[in-house]
Amino acid sequence: MQIIGYIGLVAIVICWVPQSIETIKLGRCPINFWFLVLSVIGSIGLAIYAIDLGDPVFGTLNSLTTVGALLNLYYKLFPRKIE
Repeated sequence: MQIIGYIGLVAIVICWVPQSIETIKLGRCPINFWFLVLSVIGSIGLAIYAIDLGDPVFGTLNSLTTVGALLNLYYKLFPRKIE
């Protein structure tokens, strides 16, 4: 059953990859600000909770999705200037 959890982990983490690549290329993030803020808060909270429980699948998943959300939030707050 744990393999199903890891498959889900990979799928959800991979969905942040194309968006993050597009965000870096554009130098700005088109995603809604509040969606990003809530994603960061939610994934940090769930990562802490999962790590405390000793659940490697959800701890890893939420730690990695926090990174994706933070990257996009950074570009939302500090877009690269277009020259």
